[in-house]
Amino acid sequence: MSIKVIVWGENVHDQENQVVADLYPKGMHTCIANNLNSDTGIEASTAVLQDPEHGLSQERLVNTDVLLWWGHAAHGEVSDEVVERVANAVLGGMGLIVLHSGHFSKIFKRLMGTPCNLTWREAGERERLWVASRNHPIVKGIPDHFELEYEEMYGEPFGIPEPLETVLISWFQGGEVFRSGVTYKRGAGNVFYFRPGHETYPTYHDENVKTVLLNAVKWAYNEQPRIMNPNDAPNVPVEQALEPIVERGPKLHVDGELGFK
Repeated sequence: MSIKVIVWGENVHDQENQVVADLYPKGMHTCIANNLNSDTGIEASTAVLQDPEHGLSQERLVNTDVLLWWGHAAHGEVSDEVVERVANAVLGGMGLIVLHSGHFSKIFKRLMGTPCNLTWREAGERERLWVASRNHPIVKGIPDHFELEYEEMYGEPFGIPEPLETVLISWFQGGEVFRSGVTYKRGAGNVFYFRPGHETYPTYHDENVKTVLLNAVKWAYNEQPRIMNPNDAPNVPVEQALEPIVERGPKLHVDGELGFK
């Protein structure tokens, strides 16, 4: 059975900037999806900001195993309702891979609970990515380091929670370093942030970047059934306790009450 993937793209610069359009004639999201579809175990489709519900209806998310998210110029245009829908899907077990400037997306900040801010410079400088976690499945088939000749610089400090794992670290030609591949667990969902991917450079045509994304999808995939109501906090009545107990002391709640949220 194939891993069902959606590659979500903002699709703004893809249409408005000729440099981006020349590099990615059908959009970055399509380029990324085509790479993923080169693996017979993955079935990738796309969605963009301009689609109804941004292409992320509840029905579609229920049938999605991993979502990739790329955004930059229009983070504020993403519906809060859709953000909460995606967050609940992740908490229930859907994998999420956030790309490049998606660090400032509503969904990434929602799941991290921090500003996710950083330093940056757009100068087309060389980026050298180092594997920081040997034998991690996300870097399977990747050498101990690889280089991107042209990239946007992101530098520390990076305003994220301490990662579960730091898989990749970048060095830039101007001297900065950055945690460029980090993992998290949010509820039942696996989350991976991957830094490279500035739209005016051919990053998503790079073979090592393609390999990382293929590996990341397989890592983020959770084969267990989706938890459909991950925010539920059920009340367990006394008579349903696994061991016999006697109710005692004053009570604030009545049996079966949903409680306060």
